Amino acid sequence: MSAEEYTLGGLFLSAFLSSTLFPGGSEVVLAVLVSQRTYDPWMLWGVATAGNTLGGMTSWGLGFVMSWRFPVSRLTKVRHQQAVERVQQWGSPLLLLSWVPVIGDPLCVAAGWLRVNGLIALLFIGIGKALRYAVIIAVM
Repeated sequence: MSAEEYTLGGLFLSAFLSSTLFPGGSEVVLAVLVSQRTYDPWMLWGVATAGNTLGGMTSWGLGFVMSWRFPVSRLTKVRHQQAVERVQQWGSPLLLLSWVPVIGDPLCVAAGWLRVNGLIALLFIGIGKALRYAVIIAVM
């Protein structure tokens, strides 16, 4: 593997982990790579968006699988109850906010838990995350 593949792989992994229930700092990794001017910024945008969107869909999938064992009616954690209520109230477009720290991951899990259509979830999660990374690149 070349150094370029490791760097792009690192950005993808950082973006993926940042979009799951694990903490991460993909914005910082992206900003550093853009400032180095070694890579095309839009290639970096694509890699970060793909990783972050896949991470969001992993959270959606986790919620979808958990709904079989733990129906929504049995939720006990207030944070999860609030996320489910927001998704129920606002619907799939709320997933445009899946990039927002602290609330984004529970929104993705809640969408899966509520069995929001996977393609629609992918669309809204992807758009929200792509816009966030585009703003970061534009500011750099």
